[in-house]
Amino acid sequence: MYEKYWGLTEKPFENTPNPRFMYYSNKHEEALTRLLYAIKEEKGSAMLTGEYGSGKTILSRIIIDELIKDKIYEVALITHPQLSPIEFIQEIIYQLKNEHVTGSKPQLLHMMQDIIYKNFKDGKKVVILIDEAQIVKSRQTFEEVRLFLNFQLNDRFLITLILIGQPELLNRVREIPQLWQRLGIKYHLSGLTPSEAEAYIKHRLSVAGAKSDIFTADAIEIIYNYSKGIPRSMNNACDMSLLIGFGQEAKVIDRDLASKVVEDLKMESFLYAKNV
Repeated sequence: MYEKYWGLTEKPFENTPNPRFMYYSNKHEEALTRLLYAIKEEKGSAMLTGEYGSGKTILSRIIIDELIKDKIYEVALITHPQLSPIEFIQEIIYQLKNEHVTGSKPQLLHMMQDIIYKNFKDGKKVVILIDEAQIVKSRQTFEEVRLFLNFQLNDRFLITLILIGQPELLNRVREIPQLWQRLGIKYHLSGLTPSEAEAYIKHRLSVAGAKSDIFTADAIEIIYNYSKGIPRSMNNACDMSLLIGFGQEAKVIDRDLASKVVEDLKMESFLYAKNV
């Protein structure tokens, strides 16, 4: 709607996990390095936590894209983990084998074991990535997940388990010492710094075709203070700023325009929270 007005080829601030728009802050680089290390060095398990909208999901998609390029990985991505233990195993089997299966839990575990060992014999490595893991229904399901790490040989794990979720995942996993202790690699993704936020906004605009600065430094400061450096919140504020600026035929997004957008977003959040 506003792309042509601002000289863009596409919307730069969509909240979708598009790897093309990924901005690699130092924190995102380290998170990606740690998770890929856990997978490629067969460390068994790892956990990434971070605030809602901090970039965890896009990192998971980048990891999957990276693994797909390497033909030796078979990846099961669980994006809706509100499943019973049996449903969880069924979903993993479906993603690894592309087949719906039924049976008792022991039968399903035997099927899963057969798939994992066959992949091992074929030179394949299995990665199970659970996104939004903080909404896993029960401790029992987490216990089941922990037991997946028992698929191993004397000198290596036969699967790599990656848990990704919001900060409350930390507390949930801490309550299960047997799982907490087996997570060899853990990392918490925090918000961007002010300089990273500026680079983030400019990077996404550049990917979308911008040829000049659209946001003034003052506007970026306003958006940063509102978002606390969380990319999803920054996206919302920047997208609305571009829309309102288009409607007002603004030349740039300045402090006044950004302030108005941020106040409107704060009011929307307040009214929504009040009515829920």
